[in-house]
Amino acid sequence: MPLDLEPMEARLVDAIPRDPGWQFEPKWDGFRCLAFRDGEEIALRSKSGQPFERYFPEIVARLQALEASHFVLDGELVVPEGCALSFDDLLQRIHPAASRVARLAREHPATYLLFDLLADEGGSYVDEPLEARRDALAAFAQRYVPRDDRRLRLSPATRERAVVDAWYARVGGALDGIVAKRVDAPYRAGARDAVVKVKAIRSADCVVGGYRTAESGDAIGSLLLGLYDADGELDYVGFTSGFTAVEKRALLERLRPLHALSSFTGRAPGGPSRWNRGKPTEWQPLRPDLVLEVAFDQVTGERFRHGTRPLRWRPEKAPRSCTLDQIATTDQTLALFE
Repeated sequence: MPLDLEPMEARLVDAIPRDPGWQFEPKWDGFRCLAFRDGEEIALRSKSGQPFERYFPEIVARLQALEASHFVLDGELVVPEGCALSFDDLLQRIHPAASRVARLAREHPATYLLFDLLADEGGSYVDEPLEARRDALAAFAQRYVPRDDRRLRLSPATRERAVVDAWYARVGGALDGIVAKRVDAPYRAGARDAVVKVKAIRSADCVVGGYRTAESGDAIGSLLLGLYDADGELDYVGFTSGFTAVEKRALLERLRPLHALSSFTGRAPGGPSRWNRGKPTEWQPLRPDLVLEVAFDQVTGERFRHGTRPLRWRPEKAPRSCTLDQIATTDQTLALFE
């Protein structure tokens, strides 16, 4: 099986399928990864085909320790933190310094969540339906992976609607959504016709604490959003930029009277980081008077991991009532394995 094999993809839909013939799985907030073993050789490949071996040496070592000497697995790399998963710790693993990677592998080891088996000593399963592949994966895990293994775990799967609805209620923390797969479909590399994914969208009322201008200088580039913490400090939590060109020009004029010397009194935007990817960091503080409701999907470290979508202005909302508990997660992710 070639190392450049593309993983089977999923297309985004609005609702979890309700017709029969689907298997449901958690959509983990990690790195998709195909794992290949041929004798002593281990290869880990990202969704784009990039090698992952140097970044996750503990997973390579664990796969080498299995008694199975030939297999191809599909799964997700995650970093457990307490009862949940930490995407921040996972991101830090992609680092050029081998010494740093080795230290993080010791301090914050990754887990490889298994959800498909494409081949083993018995041959290839890619042409088999998912139902048969899942049975083969369960048998593989039962034979080679102890139940208390912390580096390799069998990702849950169900056909029970009540179970998947309970999973969906947890979406928003380390659980990224729900994946539904046709049980009668073979493994179609790179295709999206047999797998769908559903993400939950939440909303929060945020204080507009500042803005960045567009490159042209005559319009808003993005609004900087804040929420108050338990000590009454305004923390930067992310941005939104989903306005039309006309709205962005009008916003610049609307916000000029609100210019201030400072705004975020807690965690503030600005400065180079992996979040801004080298983009300009200059921003204009505003008096924290305006409240905007935005839609978001993922929260990492009390911050929106992706850009949010503006929904509506909330002139009736007191800015001080916009607190961090709106985006708090109670994600007991690892309880899904019990």
